[in-house]
Amino acid sequence: MDFNQSAEDNLFDRARIIGKPHVRIDGTLKVMGCAPYAYERHDVAADQLVGYPLCATIAKGRITHMDASAARAAPGVVSVVTTLEIEPLDRSENNVARLFGGDKIAHYHQAIAVVVAETLEQARSAAALIDVSYQQEQGIFDLEAAWEKLDNTGEPLSDVGDVDAAFQTAAFTLDEVYRTASQSHAMMEPHASIVDWSDGGQMTVWTSNQMIEMNKQALATSFNLDPDTIRVESPYIGGGFGGKLWLRADAVLAALGSRASGRPVKLALPRPLVFNNATHRSGTIQRLRIAADAQGKIIAFDHAAVSHTLPGGSGENPVNQTRTFYAGASRRVAHQPVEMDLPESADMRAPGEASGLAVLEIAMDEMAQKLEMDPVEFRVLNDTQVDPEDPSKPFSDRHYVECLRQGAAAFGWEARNRSPGEKREGEWLIGYGMAGAYRGAPTLDSGARVRLQDGRLIVETDMTDIGTGSYTILAQTAAETMGIELDAVEVRLGNSAYPISSGSGGQFGATSSTAGVYAACLALQEQIAKRLGVEKPRFENSRVLAVDTDLALADVANGEELVAEDTIHFGDFKDDMQIGTFGAHFIEVGVHAYTGETRVRRMLAVCDAGRILNPITARSQVLGGMTMGVGAALSEGLTVDLERGFFVNHDLASYEVAVHADIPEQEVMFLDTTDAASSPLKAKGVGELGICGVAAAIANAVYNATGVRVREYPITLDRMIDQLPEAGRSAIL
Repeated sequence: MDFNQSAEDNLFDRARIIGKPHVRIDGTLKVMGCAPYAYERHDVAADQLVGYPLCATIAKGRITHMDASAARAAPGVVSVVTTLEIEPLDRSENNVARLFGGDKIAHYHQAIAVVVAETLEQARSAAALIDVSYQQEQGIFDLEAAWEKLDNTGEPLSDVGDVDAAFQTAAFTLDEVYRTASQSHAMMEPHASIVDWSDGGQMTVWTSNQMIEMNKQALATSFNLDPDTIRVESPYIGGGFGGKLWLRADAVLAALGSRASGRPVKLALPRPLVFNNATHRSGTIQRLRIAADAQGKIIAFDHAAVSHTLPGGSGENPVNQTRTFYAGASRRVAHQPVEMDLPESADMRAPGEASGLAVLEIAMDEMAQKLEMDPVEFRVLNDTQVDPEDPSKPFSDRHYVECLRQGAAAFGWEARNRSPGEKREGEWLIGYGMAGAYRGAPTLDSGARVRLQDGRLIVETDMTDIGTGSYTILAQTAAETMGIELDAVEVRLGNSAYPISSGSGGQFGATSSTAGVYAACLALQEQIAKRLGVEKPRFENSRVLAVDTDLALADVANGEELVAEDTIHFGDFKDDMQIGTFGAHFIEVGVHAYTGETRVRRMLAVCDAGRILNPITARSQVLGGMTMGVGAALSEGLTVDLERGFFVNHDLASYEVAVHADIPEQEVMFLDTTDAASSPLKAKGVGELGICGVAAAIANAVYNATGVRVREYPITLDRMIDQLPEAGRSAIL
């Protein structure tokens, strides 16, 4: 099915199931502990062994010697594979560092051996017996030092208008440097796989991965295999946030172990390896300049940033949203990935925008302060309905101002401090902050297969559910399209034997995969119409209705299974417009007047993301994004050992994510909008919008409470305690 023009009026505009709240159809399995996650697939292959990885303890250099004899002789050990025993595996296009093979070490905790044994304890104990010697090389680990040595941040990604002239004539200007920390996905379920490659022929992989087809192709590339000899399954994923988009070492090591041992092997990355072996969000240093006229109209942006990456990577580009979010005739944005020898950086929830808006939306607050304007009104004044870099390209559907207005009213924004530090409750200084949110709304071609069996419908697609509610919204889409009840639909996901979908990530999964299921259902409807010899049948109340036809869907095939398959292809008409999602975050904090401890008191997000397919699952996604934003603002930051080049706080005890006690009150409001250019369902993604801007809203609230402007994340108390109002400092002294 081709989607080559904006959707017209259709059944989703009169929906009875889509857009309505439905509890997650996979919820019961998860609550009962019956959802089969990768490491728990005990029944998929008999006689499973357990693998345990050994990883490099240097950040750069080469291995000069490995002796695994003691490990091979250890109790319960079946096989050991070391990196010196095989040639370097080929890298897929989405892997920057190689995952195994050869003597070269590119980053700390790079996998160098796998031990396979009867039990986890035996494998782990034996791995510690492998003797390794290195020739260490000096690495580059300090982003701050790299920033200081740079003459510029590379060629601009865009340079529109005359930025320099605008700053010379501006009535008001801002020029500040901001820093965001490196962050880990820190998902609850670590990277884990079971691989049966015991005969060296067909490889079957039960894994935790967001993109089934990409994972399959990456395995084929790594081991030089025909992709048709690989089957990948990932029906349930315990969190990914981008960290499980690409092939990682768990699947590779389990495959090597299975081939060597002749039995299926399961392997999960220990928690420190989730931080240092798998990927993370790169830290950034950003210089942002804004110029405005006397009325508060922005006339120029100049946003330059650096982030770190292994050679060949792209780092974290935090400047792209500055190109399109606000009006302004002139803008220059540039991002320079700095090659360093830290572990691999890659996509993490809202890659780019999460870091970029953490900075842009502080700068907008600072500019409003200079102008003596309400931060909400400053943003309203600088709204745009067209791409500022190309005014001939309109936004397909943009309601950012409505997000700002409705959020301000619902939150009670008028009660904020007009000057910082005016409100105090006992030892706590109270402040309000807000920030805008922006994230693109991409779509990818996505396929599905539907099977009609006696009035029940089975949906098959390799789409994944990373905790986002894919099972539920795909069932809703199929039920709506075929005119049946939700409980008459069974959804099967995460299997490479099913049609290729968009996969989960980039805020494209829900929009793309539901459109793919819709396309498959239309193909089934066409098949039914031909079978019955009718034109333009309607599908309502589990029946097929047409002129002289009123037949139960269960009776259409006389007991035969009908199967239809199709893929939605999104046309290039979208290139003529900007398609995005928008939001506004409002946050109240309390800052302890004596210590600088910051506590979030309440949060509100207002979202403009097209048709909301399921308010329950969408709200859950936004709440999760908001919670991650709290962590990014107040506690999350990977600490680099500048001597040895690794992340020191590589566990959930020392890398502090936000927990229930940190989030007393959250609310989400969705605007009632649709975007006909996005998909046939007129929906857009929302899973990444929820984190965008949250950190800045907290930083702005801290300033409103205390008058302390912190431009480095996370906003820990040590970064503000010496700047607290006089009463607080006096109490400490």
